[in-house]
Amino acid sequence: MASEQKSWQARISEATDAIAQAFVESISYDWRLYKHDIAGSIAHATMLAKVKLITDADRDAIVNGLREIEKEIDRDGPKWAGFKPELEDIHMCVESELTRRIGEPGRRLHTGRSRNDQVAVDLRLWLNESAGKLCGQLDDLSATLLSLAERSRDIVIPSFTHLQRAQPILAGAEALAWATMFAADEERLQVSQVRGVFYLDLYYDCPLGSGAIAGSSLPLDCGCTASLLEGDPRRFKQGPSNSIESTASRDRACDFVYCCAMIAQHLSRWAEQWIIYMSTEFGFIKIADRYTTSSSMMPQKRNPDMLELIRGRCGNVYGDLFALMTILKGLPIGYNRDLQEDKRIVFRAYDTVSQCLTMAAAIVNSASYDKDRIEPTLDRGFLDATSLAEYLVTKGIPFRTAHHVVGTLVAKCEKSNRYALSQLSVEEMNEVIASSIALSSTDQSQIANRKSQIQITDDVYTCLGAANVVKRYQSAGAAGGKPFEDQLKAWKERLGV
Repeated sequence: MASEQKSWQARISEATDAIAQAFVESISYDWRLYKHDIAGSIAHATMLAKVKLITDADRDAIVNGLREIEKEIDRDGPKWAGFKPELEDIHMCVESELTRRIGEPGRRLHTGRSRNDQVAVDLRLWLNESAGKLCGQLDDLSATLLSLAERSRDIVIPSFTHLQRAQPILAGAEALAWATMFAADEERLQVSQVRGVFYLDLYYDCPLGSGAIAGSSLPLDCGCTASLLEGDPRRFKQGPSNSIESTASRDRACDFVYCCAMIAQHLSRWAEQWIIYMSTEFGFIKIADRYTTSSSMMPQKRNPDMLELIRGRCGNVYGDLFALMTILKGLPIGYNRDLQEDKRIVFRAYDTVSQCLTMAAAIVNSASYDKDRIEPTLDRGFLDATSLAEYLVTKGIPFRTAHHVVGTLVAKCEKSNRYALSQLSVEEMNEVIASSIALSSTDQSQIANRKSQIQITDDVYTCLGAANVVKRYQSAGAAGGKPFEDQLKAWKERLGV
């Protein structure tokens, strides 16, 4: 049937053979652009009627036909009867079926446009919508982390740098640290897709009207088309600023996949942390059995496979980013068929990240810190060393001298088989302070006076011990005390909970 011929069939004398047809088709994956393609076609037809290139009756037939098709695809999905590989892509499948149903008006729809500007607008609409969906999932994950933070507000754990014990923190503060990372991902998505990078007007261009590359000699009202597709006021403001760039660029796709790669990186880091925390050696975290597996050989095993898969799939998303960048690096300006591959990549990156976010939220929602496992060894590793140094600063000792004092005290503990600074007496501490002042002073006449002035008392023990330390934090964003409570409040306001 003529309506099922390819749009360019008149130029090519031979029918495409089966191997080439299977190689070139994209309907198997770009069918998911159907809503965006139909929205673009309705806007285009409405504009064509406005500028008198088609009649109002043609427009009404086109719009009604497209809406019927959309309902059918909503129902049937990829099994819709109109998806035919010989028609190659979503654009021709929809147009062919529309023409079959309404006749001549369907043949007028492509007036003043090309598949090149058509796919560009479809992809931008999809990217905008998908960015919004990912933002919603990031909010959901942050909400589960906020809940975990509240459940864990009284649990103190060690923090780690270089995978060595560092300072004590509230477990809830670490949960909010992950939430903050994911909030940055959400903002990055909003800036790159929803609001536009640096708010440049170019980022709001609607590609329709660009045609294949050079625009059209027909009196198209591209601003009208853009306004009809606007929906969200941040989506489109105007027609194409440059028809060549509009059909050739995939910068927004690159931005989107980069955002996906950043989300995947943060998910991978979180997964790695919790895999460590779930080990017998740590035993900090418990998650529901339904998010673990066992071994086919070792019956005692409880493996964090879901977390490991999240960590592993990060590499796939990195690969998607590099794949898209590599496709684009050698393309001359203008549309090239290589760009058909962009949709495989962006769809795959989105699907991977979306699935991982869903799984991550479920895991966090089931998780709890194991206080009974954490507390017995909490004061190992001298987590309160920095707190003691800062206490000495409040007594007038320069920080570098205080750092030396506490380092000496830690060494003294280790040499005498003591595992905590609180096991030292005040007299032992003052002795080290006095010797450190003597070593650091450049004015010998003031040494005796300074030694007598700087004497610590029993109040030093209020800054020792992990539980005491987290109560003393004061700086903005700190991992305990009032700053932690402030973070909880801010997150509740942000998420509306």
